[in-house]
Amino acid sequence: MSNVFEGYERQYCELSANLLKKCTATGALNGEQKKQKVSEIKTGIDEAEALIRKMDLEARSLQPNVKAVLLAKLREYKSDLNNLKTEVKKIVSGNLNPSARDELLESGMADAMTASADQKTRLMTSTERLNKTSDRVKDSRRTMLETEELGVSILQDLHSQRQSLLHAHNTLHGVDDNIGKSKKILTNMSRRMSRNKWIIGGVVLVLVVAIILILYFKLSK
Repeated sequence: MSNVFEGYERQYCELSANLLKKCTATGALNGEQKKQKVSEIKTGIDEAEALIRKMDLEARSLQPNVKAVLLAKLREYKSDLNNLKTEVKKIVSGNLNPSARDELLESGMADAMTASADQKTRLMTSTERLNKTSDRVKDSRRTMLETEELGVSILQDLHSQRQSLLHAHNTLHGVDDNIGKSKKILTNMSRRMSRNKWIIGGVVLVLVVAIILILYFKLSK
């Protein structure tokens, strides 16, 4: 479900529950206090309608399977809001003249009792929806925290792997340095061996020439 829709839904459920409580309390008021409460309720209804419009726009922008579920839920919210408007009209009708009000009370006592029961039922339903929405928000937060912890763990593993790779790189660099030094040593040894070969060859040649000269002089005598 969209997080944006859940946010609007949570605001609506809180507002709806608050409006139902105000409707129940307003029925026992008179005069200016009652007018002020009715004005507050009407303002709240306007806000609720605005939230429903926002939820409707958000729901229609989602995938078809999700949209169908959310639009069905919105139809329930709209029905609840229409019932709330009816209750407000009944409360406002209580501002009629005394004789008309008495007649209305006598003729509609059963309806008033039914309306009160309906108010309680809707209040309980709105409270239940609010609790469910709060639970979904908590679940979303818990999932977000678990995802964050997993991300931190992955970053730590990546950091550890990076350190291992750097250590291996430094080790290989040290091996390359040692190989380079060994090559230099071997090259110097090869040069020395070649020089020694030439020296030994020269000494042998001198000795051979000396022996030949000695033999020559001895035989010539």
